[in-house]
Amino acid sequence: MIEFLGKIAPNLVTLYPEMIKAIFETFYMVAISGIISTVVGTVMGVTLVVTKEGGILENKIINSILGKIINIFRSIPFIILLAAIIPLTRLLVGTTIGTKGALVPLIFGCTPFIARQIESALLEIDKGVIEAAQSMGSSPFGIIFRVMLLEGLPGIIHALTITIISLIGLSAMAGTVGGGGLGDFAIRYGYQYFQTDVMVATIIVLLVIVNLIQLVGDVLSKLTTH
Repeated sequence: MIEFLGKIAPNLVTLYPEMIKAIFETFYMVAISGIISTVVGTVMGVTLVVTKEGGILENKIINSILGKIINIFRSIPFIILLAAIIPLTRLLVGTTIGTKGALVPLIFGCTPFIARQIESALLEIDKGVIEAAQSMGSSPFGIIFRVMLLEGLPGIIHALTITIISLIGLSAMAGTVGGGGLGDFAIRYGYQYFQTDVMVATIIVLLVIVNLIQLVGDVLSKLTTH
């Protein structure tokens, strides 16, 4: 098997340890930034829903300010955001390169996306369920945790699946400017050194990862649908 791979992908065999390292770097970036973005984005998404007109904690000022902040960050292309927040990245993590330096822009780029996805998922909940909870005397926080988040769980899982897949793409983009991971690996060895087998192998690995994530997300979404 190794001899066969050595014939069709000689560069890949040589760079195999580097590729494994790049895969783990990608997982690290996606996991850390994904967890932080999900927590913050979920809070922001829930806040948008409950403070909107007619919401259980209606507050037009908070809703308007938060909505505008989210829209500002969503409108900035990620590659520009990478450069724009370099001083903040250096202040928070002490570096702007490597997987550590990629975390801050990944979080800033992904959090607004998650917030809107969560908002969309929660707005699909039947208002009658929320009204029923209110009529039974449930507190706003009780409605949020025991009704909205539970009823919207399938949609939330679907939104997070899309988000994780998007994060993989963003992490690859971060790799083009020294962020590490599969993006850096593909550009450094596949593109700059014209090693086609390395580029093709990286694409295949990304396809496998994305399809596995989509499969897991679809299964979880179906299991939580009731």
